Amino acid sequence: MDNQIALTIIAIVCAYVVGSVPSGYIMGRLRKGVDIRQIGSHSMGAMNVFYQIGFMEGLAVLAMDIGKGAAAVALARWLCVPLYAQLLAGAAVVTGHAYTVFLKFRGGRGGATCIGILIYLMPWGIPVYAAIFGLSLLLTRYPTLSYSLAFLCFPFVAWLKYHSLEFIIFSIGILLLPGIKYLPRMKEMRNKGGSWRHVFLRRNFKDRL
Repeated sequence: MDNQIALTIIAIVCAYVVGSVPSGYIMGRLRKGVDIRQIGSHSMGAMNVFYQIGFMEGLAVLAMDIGKGAAAVALARWLCVPLYAQLLAGAAVVTGHAYTVFLKFRGGRGGATCIGILIYLMPWGIPVYAAIFGLSLLLTRYPTLSYSLAFLCFPFVAWLKYHSLEFIIFSIGILLLPGIKYLPRMKEMRNKGGSWRHVFLRRNFKDRL
């Protein structure tokens, strides 16, 4: 029992440290010598890097942030801790991304990291997630909204495919932190765009409020 508790603590601490690696900030500094949190949407996420630094740089940050989520849960599973501890590691990696110890606890929102966690835990959700994301992107031309809507598939995948109450609850709860942190940005876009319609239905992919 003591050994299991120790491994659980190790898994959670390692997950937080992995999540704290500020990939968007590092990319901004390396490529353009800027603090990504001071430009664009002031977010450290991949989308802000896409728009402010470059497409390939944004793609790299997206891959790293998704990888952080998957790696944290994979490490917990490798340590053979119980499922609840793996899920706690998932929560810890998102917390680390949002409140990184390396930047005075000011980080990103954690959406991409949530993707990594959920597709690792429920790989059967990948094609469903991709289909919803693609369809929503074609209709709205709003990447952040599209990948947020696609998250809604995971509670149903957890229910219908994995028959896991733990996964259902976790797939809903893990999105609370990114969702809450995104609310001020939504209000800012509403003020800039003049209407909610403009916020949710963009003219094109470059139409960023």
